[in-house]
Amino acid sequence: MKKQKINLRFAELIGILLSVVVLLPFVLVLFNSSKKSADIVISPIMPPRHMGQLFTNLSNVIHNQNFSYWKSFSSSFIITVVSLALLSLFSGMAAWVLVRNKKTWSNIIFMLFVAAMVIPFQVVMLPLLSTFRNLSVFTGIQFLNSYTGIIFAYLGFGGSMSIFILHGFIKGIPYELEEAAWIDGCSPEGTFFRIIFPLLKPVQMTVLILNGIWIWNDYLLPSLMLGLNGRIKTLPIAVSSFVGSYVKQWDLILTAALLAMIPIIILFIFAQRQIIQGMVEGAIK
Repeated sequence: MKKQKINLRFAELIGILLSVVVLLPFVLVLFNSSKKSADIVISPIMPPRHMGQLFTNLSNVIHNQNFSYWKSFSSSFIITVVSLALLSLFSGMAAWVLVRNKKTWSNIIFMLFVAAMVIPFQVVMLPLLSTFRNLSVFTGIQFLNSYTGIIFAYLGFGGSMSIFILHGFIKGIPYELEEAAWIDGCSPEGTFFRIIFPLLKPVQMTVLILNGIWIWNDYLLPSLMLGLNGRIKTLPIAVSSFVGSYVKQWDLILTAALLAMIPIIILFIFAQRQIIQGMVEGAIK
C-alpha cells in the first residue's frame, strides 16, 4: 500500500513537471506580450509590471498594415476549413475502400500511406514546388500563391495520417450493416454516406482537430506555396512581417503570435473531450 502511494505521488510529480514544460512557452508569450520591446530584452522571463501594455500592443498589431490581422485571419480560416472538409470526405472514402477491398493492392496502397507518414517534409518540398509549378503551366490553373495549390498540398500531406486513423476504426464496423444496406437496394455511395460516414463521427472529430491545429499553425508549407510577400498570407506568415533584417519588434511579434494562438486554443479547450473519445474508441476498435 505504501509503495502504491509512493508510485502515485511520483506519477503526480511527473505530471506536474510535464504540465509546467507544456504551459511555460504560452505563459512567457503572454507575459512578454504585455511589455515593451526594451523590457522584453532586459527581463524576458519576469512577469509584466502591469497588463495595460498588452492592450496597447494588441491595438498596434491589429492596426498594423503589414500584418493585416483580419485579412490574414480570413486566409487561414478559409484554408483550414476547406482543407479539413476535403480531408474528412476523401480520407473517409479512401479508408473505407481500403478496408473492404480484400485484394493485395489494397494492403500495398495502405502501407504506402503509412510509409508516407515517416517521410520528412523537407525531403519533398523542392520536388513539390517544381511539380506545382509544372502543373500550373500544363493545366493553366494557378497552384502557387493561390488557395487551390495549398489546399491540395494539405490534402496530400494530411491524408496519410487521416487514412491511417480512420482505417483502424472502420475495421471494427460490422460488415453486416453494409450487407443489409445493399440488400435494401442502397448503392455503394449511399452506403458510405448513410451508414459508414455517420459512424465515423467520433474518430472524424479527432482527425479534424489534429489536422486543424497543424494547418492553422503551419509556417513552412504556406511560406513555400504562398511566399512571404504574396497576396495571400496566413497568420504564421503575417507574424514574420515584424521580423526585419536588423530590427526585431519582439513586443509586436509575441503579441501577433498570441493573437494567432487564441482561436486554436479556444477550439482545443472545447473539443479536447472529442479528441480523447475519438482516440480511445479508435484504439478499442
